[in-house]
Amino acid sequence: MMLSIKDAAKEVQLTPHTLRYYESEGLLPFLERDEQGHRVFSKKDIDWIQFILCLRNTGMSIREMKSFVKLYKGGDKTIPDRMDILYEHKKLIEEQLEETKWYLRNINNKIAHYESINKDYQKSKEERKALVHE
Repeated sequence: MMLSIKDAAKEVQLTPHTLRYYESEGLLPFLERDEQGHRVFSKKDIDWIQFILCLRNTGMSIREMKSFVKLYKGGDKTIPDRMDILYEHKKLIEEQLEETKWYLRNINNKIAHYESINKDYQKSKEERKALVHE
């Protein structure tokens, strides 16, 4: 089943404008058109867009994605080069993840610190209240 650009955009949670932009940048190289010249999207196109979004959402630039697509269009002989790109990108994601984990540990430590202070504060507040009511 083929989807219109509007339906494809809904499927991948983008706007039709963004899909047109990705096509104009060469990121959707196998996109077909119907008899009226309208873009039509297959399941394979949707899967490809989701892969492109995966790359984009993990920090790969449009320029880098264009290089990847160019290699992809080159067929199986470019698989080693594509794997190099993906391994390098994976390494960057893993580094970002470790950095984010470090930030999370720091935030958790600060929360624990504030919870400790807040418990002492609440305890002293309750003690002061009890003294007033005696």
